[in-house]
Amino acid sequence: MIRHIFYFCLIALAIAASANDNEKETIYVAKEQRPLYDRDLFLYELLQQALKAVDHDVNIEHVKVHPHQQRTLMALSKGQVDLHWSMTSPAREKLAIAVKFPLFDGLIGKRVLIIHKAQYARFKAVTEIAQLSRFTAVQGHDWPDTKILSSNGLNVKPIVNYQAMFDMVLDKKADYFPRSIVEAQSEIVNQNRPELMIVPDYYLSYPARFYFFVNKDKPELAKKLEMGLAKLKSSGAYHALLQRYFDLNMLSKSHMLPLTNPFH
Repeated sequence: MIRHIFYFCLIALAIAASANDNEKETIYVAKEQRPLYDRDLFLYELLQQALKAVDHDVNIEHVKVHPHQQRTLMALSKGQVDLHWSMTSPAREKLAIAVKFPLFDGLIGKRVLIIHKAQYARFKAVTEIAQLSRFTAVQGHDWPDTKILSSNGLNVKPIVNYQAMFDMVLDKKADYFPRSIVEAQSEIVNQNRPELMIVPDYYLSYPARFYFFVNKDKPELAKKLEMGLAKLKSSGAYHALLQRYFDLNMLSKSHMLPLTNPFH
């Protein structure tokens, strides 16, 4: 009899929990159709911590979106998803609510160069941006970085497919693939190609901000995120999370090549 009562209580609790979940707001978060890296896992955890910091209890569902960044921002503007993250630009801030907290503390603009190891001697000799303009970079055709690099006189080939950019470097059809310090290390591991390496001698640096973007019909969600992120920063939890996910030692051991960002 006692066992039956115990089982009944468990069932009642499960039903109650399910009912509570059904009452929660569900937010639909865009999920890119590629492998998830430390950068992505950091953002998922940061999102959860920010909402928890302001006691905003929600159900989070992930929605696979088109791989092109601009298409995802358009999906936000049409209400097909509620939240995504992206490097900002004036055009993107017209499509959705930008939660103006730099998610990577400016690190998204610290760009290391992924190259083929056979090219290293040529890249090692570079000491200034003018020399780098002799090489060909690859970047996403709709990424803000593509315009930034081009505006600094660098030769950039816009590419639609993400994996194709690594393949072009491997096949020596392009010379380098600039990636943020928070992206490159885990991408190299995932590619699992010993021919690829990160140039250790220098990195590119330009002002860049990476934000959460929220559907314009969800201003309360944007406000909660802004408040939660501010709380995490003031408590030290934000920087602790950043240090847990990313190895930034290279930035103190290599030379910085500064670029301007006219779209900043």
